[in-house]
Amino acid sequence: MLKTETRHPRVEAGETDHRIRRLRENVESVFFGKKTTVSHLLIGLIGRGHVLIEDVPGVGKTVLARVLARSIDCSFARIQLTPDLLPSDILGVSIYNEGLGRFDFKRGPIFAHVVMADEINRTTPRTQSALLEAMNEYQVSVDGQTMPLDPPFIVIATQNPFEFEGTYFLPESQLDRFMLRLRIGYPSREDERRILREEPGQKLLEEVRPVMSGADVLELQQRAETVRVDDALLDYVQDIVNATRHHPGIEIGISPRGAVAMMRAVRAAALLDGRDYAIPDDVKELVRPVCAHRIMAKSYLHDGQKMTGEQLLDEVLNQIPAPS
Repeated sequence: MLKTETRHPRVEAGETDHRIRRLRENVESVFFGKKTTVSHLLIGLIGRGHVLIEDVPGVGKTVLARVLARSIDCSFARIQLTPDLLPSDILGVSIYNEGLGRFDFKRGPIFAHVVMADEINRTTPRTQSALLEAMNEYQVSVDGQTMPLDPPFIVIATQNPFEFEGTYFLPESQLDRFMLRLRIGYPSREDERRILREEPGQKLLEEVRPVMSGADVLELQQRAETVRVDDALLDYVQDIVNATRHHPGIEIGISPRGAVAMMRAVRAAALLDGRDYAIPDDVKELVRPVCAHRIMAKSYLHDGQKMTGEQLLDEVLNQIPAPS
């Protein structure tokens, strides 16, 4: 049998791909005002990464996930995670077929291309683990059989802060499965006025139509892999990663998996901006959403105050010179 070599099309510098531009416009027609959040979500899609959207209730986490799913012409499943949800409710279950005298596997919602896991921290750790294993391995193992998940495959999970009643905190080992963690925040006064007038989560969302196919997503993911990253930029990323492992205020630094996620996100960000090469600003912009949930801050620093992961990463960035 002849072996064919797969060649990814080389990214060409210039204007942003029209498909990416249309996808962004589609999302922003419903999700108002948060352009950076939309960009980071698209980076997760193009960079083959899963995205966790974490914020207080009512700021548009579910609307953002749903409008992206409706903008892509491929299968979509929404999983409302609750304390009584079982792993089989996500992965699927084998049902005995009396007519054929055998067990047939009924696929669960995890087999969709775009999976929205709503309120992931409201389900038990056992069910969380089943979902996150599928995210990490891109396959499902049930009854001794392994079934791959068809690409493109992305999980967009939402969660409320774990301090809220009735939630199960995601440990760092599971948070590490997400390429990016996004926080939305409250809208500006102008954007909130528009939300009050138009109710985009109800009215406009129903009008959204697909502007990109699954094949388009796969092609963009392949193109992102060809984005050029100079050695100086690789050194910069490694210096940041290494600094988190030796920072006095950080208990656990960025893992090699986190560094790989950073590089994939940086390449996707360059493609999103219409470039065939990555720059230091791509790294600076993505350090917080890609790395803040991967590090564990020490309980208390020498001055008695605990710093957030974002604040610690800001300290690291200020100490490491960016390549020119």
